[in-house]
Amino acid sequence: MEEPVTPERALVVAAHPDDVEFTCAGTLAKWARRGCRIALVLCTSGDAGTEEAGRSREEMAHIREEEQKAAARVLGLEEVVFLRYPDGLLQPTLELRRELIREIRRFRPQALVCGDPSAYFYGEDYINHPDHRAAAQAALEAVSPAAGMPLIFPELGLPPHRVQEVYIYEAAQPNLWINIEETIALKIEALRCHRSQIGDWDPGPTLRAWAAREGRAVGLHYAEAFRRMRLG
Repeated sequence: MEEPVTPERALVVAAHPDDVEFTCAGTLAKWARRGCRIALVLCTSGDAGTEEAGRSREEMAHIREEEQKAAARVLGLEEVVFLRYPDGLLQPTLELRRELIREIRRFRPQALVCGDPSAYFYGEDYINHPDHRAAAQAALEAVSPAAGMPLIFPELGLPPHRVQEVYIYEAAQPNLWINIEETIALKIEALRCHRSQIGDWDPGPTLRAWAAREGRAVGLHYAEAFRRMRLG
């Protein structure tokens, strides 16, 4: 399978620290190796991401932001932006859409990467986090048509920008598989940076099994699947 040309600039929108490491980090690392400049925008800092008593949101936000910065260095991402909405309470509001439009117009990506807002279930044992769906919905609504329309949020003071393609990870109907054999080890290493979430668990076997399952569909050893949309 012939893969698309690596974008020159890509902006990734996710809800929490560790979201991309579980899903599309192999592709991001591969793109970064090929010279793509990548910005990651996280809508929350994962500040509710603990079951330990006595932790505060402020403490968890600091821990998880530092973990994400470390993971971004492993993957070769250029920058990480934290919007710092409350974890667990994210909604696809006009305010969030406005902030994402600002980041699109500022960074001016060729490609945007986000999740699938329609995905409520994965398999028979995982209900998709509502923050994941909210972040994905807001990202897609920011991309088309708003970011390219000069009369939408002109007060941002940034010229409009049209994103050319969208890559939706964990999509219900993928149409593209990217070979991540060369970067699966980086994906695993990046996820290990999120110690507050995974503890002593070794994510290697699980991430390799998931990537192998995706790869089998198209004759690849390890792959990540996307729904790719070309917007012109």
